[in-house]
Amino acid sequence: MKEIMSKNKINELFTRGVGEFIDPNGVFRKKLETNPEKVVIKLGVDPNRPDIHLGHAVILHKLRQFQDLGCKVIFLIGDVTAMIGDPTGKSKIRPEIEQAEIQANMKTYLDQVDKILLKDPKVFSWTTNSDWLVSINDIIAPDNQVININVGDKTIATTPPLPGNHILAKAHHWEETRRQKDNINSYTLVSLLAILRKVTFSRLIERDMFQERIKEGLPVFMNEMLYPVIQGIDSNAISNIYGSCDLEVGGTDQHFNMLVGRDIMEMNQKIPQAVLSFKLLEGTDGKEKMSKSLDNYIGITDEPNDMYGKVMSIPDSSIGNYFELCTFTPMEEVEDIRKKLEKRSVNPKDIKMKLAKQIVAIYHGEDKAQKAEESFVSTFQKREIPEEMTELDGGEKTLMDILVEAKILSSKGDFRRLIEEGAVTDLSTDKKLTDANFIPESGMKFKIGKKTFIKII
Repeated sequence: MKEIMSKNKINELFTRGVGEFIDPNGVFRKKLETNPEKVVIKLGVDPNRPDIHLGHAVILHKLRQFQDLGCKVIFLIGDVTAMIGDPTGKSKIRPEIEQAEIQANMKTYLDQVDKILLKDPKVFSWTTNSDWLVSINDIIAPDNQVININVGDKTIATTPPLPGNHILAKAHHWEETRRQKDNINSYTLVSLLAILRKVTFSRLIERDMFQERIKEGLPVFMNEMLYPVIQGIDSNAISNIYGSCDLEVGGTDQHFNMLVGRDIMEMNQKIPQAVLSFKLLEGTDGKEKMSKSLDNYIGITDEPNDMYGKVMSIPDSSIGNYFELCTFTPMEEVEDIRKKLEKRSVNPKDIKMKLAKQIVAIYHGEDKAQKAEESFVSTFQKREIPEEMTELDGGEKTLMDILVEAKILSSKGDFRRLIEEGAVTDLSTDKKLTDANFIPESGMKFKIGKKTFIKII
């Protein structure tokens, strides 16, 4: 019975929410079933934006299931590839991102990932691709470093202190800041050219987003075309460090890139990784994939009331997908929900409330999920103001600055738009706010948009 349950669990790994699974000759599946503690799985993320949202969580929850079987997950943060910009699904050029912003975003990922993944070293490791894509010459070292050099049984300090452009200063800083220090092969122009000899231009340029740009007379830059190759190099590097890279996971929009990784591993006489791509979770607009840049996302660290309200704002057509991708509801029940919604034999709002409560419970617990539901009912069904609301420090700042700094709104432009739409209400007077530069006093309460309530302290 235990063996049957285990096989059913593995079967669901490759079916629920899955777009496509590439595993020629069943090499990966056989290793998973016979020796799961030796399985290494790669997830690469580019920290272009802060915070993890439900779209990311679809993959993270699947990885947690692999961890529960004993597999090791490598959480690869693409601090170099974030600067290149993955063109996947984009008809426009991604703007360049400063390194400081990448580092700040990277910290939010690492702080939040253990809300889903185990961080036990047996089943988790994280690294950055700058470890093998950045060389000593690329390093910007601090000035005035004093470096201790061991010569025989003596330690000699460099005097005078070294300038940042000195080769010893660069080498020391490079060694100190690398996360991976063993089995690392830095990739140079020579090694990149060796790979490019076996990758055809026609294969890279045929991608839909490039063809669209060409038709519109827009540029296609070489750094974007090389992105899949760099992603493939990452898989090869992980194989060097951890002994294998058995599987790469990502959204269906990453499928092409992950297949290139198979090719590059094969070029380097490695067993090529299997590829598991997942369906993309649409955002709260029900149209585009969930994305912070489109402001249609639900963050896994959103406050319970905000998270509940955002789930309630999704269109009815998305309910089935959210149940499948964002909850642990058995697939038999998910399909039953889809059928009932299609036949209109249930009220979509009631089903959506069950969905919202389940999602909030996953990230905040049952008690807070229950309170979020009660708050939603009293606020939006009975039109009452909630007793509990987000408290924000006012100081002498404008309401616009307070909301942006607290990440309740992503930009000042969003606040001005809400003001123009009459969507910011002073709850003490029940009047719409018209001054975008309004400075609130302590104790004032505001309704922001349709579902956010805040109190200034």
